[in-house]
Amino acid sequence: MKPIESYEVKILSIGFFTAPSQAVIWRGPMASKALNQMIFDADWGELDFMLIDLPPGTGDIHLSIMQSLPITGAVVVSTPQAVALADAKKGVSMFLSDSINVPVLGIIENMAYFTPEELPNNKYYIFGKEGAKNLAADLQVPFLGEVPIVQSIREAGDYGRPAAMQTGSVIEGVFEEITRNVVEEVVKRNENLPATEAIKITTMAGCSAVKK
Repeated sequence: MKPIESYEVKILSIGFFTAPSQAVIWRGPMASKALNQMIFDADWGELDFMLIDLPPGTGDIHLSIMQSLPITGAVVVSTPQAVALADAKKGVSMFLSDSINVPVLGIIENMAYFTPEELPNNKYYIFGKEGAKNLAADLQVPFLGEVPIVQSIREAGDYGRPAAMQTGSVIEGVFEEITRNVVEEVVKRNENLPATEAIKITTMAGCSAVKK
């Protein structure tokens, strides 16, 4: 498979292989197999970074990825409200568990606040204030930055262009800061920690166990 390339970014998605109105009704093993195909059966060429966007939770997809690849690190994204933070905390716990042992590079807060275009100096914390930042402090993992609710981000996503390309905008600065922080944490992780190994799943007496 040849990934689609735009703005020097290559991408593959399950959505590319289904009709817009078609639901993807797959059990965990089917989704995991499709994910492996997108990783190993695609002509990615030479890459600087490979980012894998996973669904929320701690399920089959996450384990399949960590079985297939030695993951350099995980970035956890959460909105500030308590119900989302509870899931983010479980995600961090999964990656840092002894059986998984994938470094957490940090936490990003999405939908951190809303700033109206006509009131650029005002911030309205619709979903709560600094929830992900406080979670990062509690879990002692880096806080990588916050993304506000801005209409131009939604518009950029709908039209398939990077929101960060809005030269001179607040959003440009937001994404540059987050990117810089992520790259710095990757460098630190590679300098201070051994390479991550893909995990192995073994079956024992009708149950499964995860081990390095």
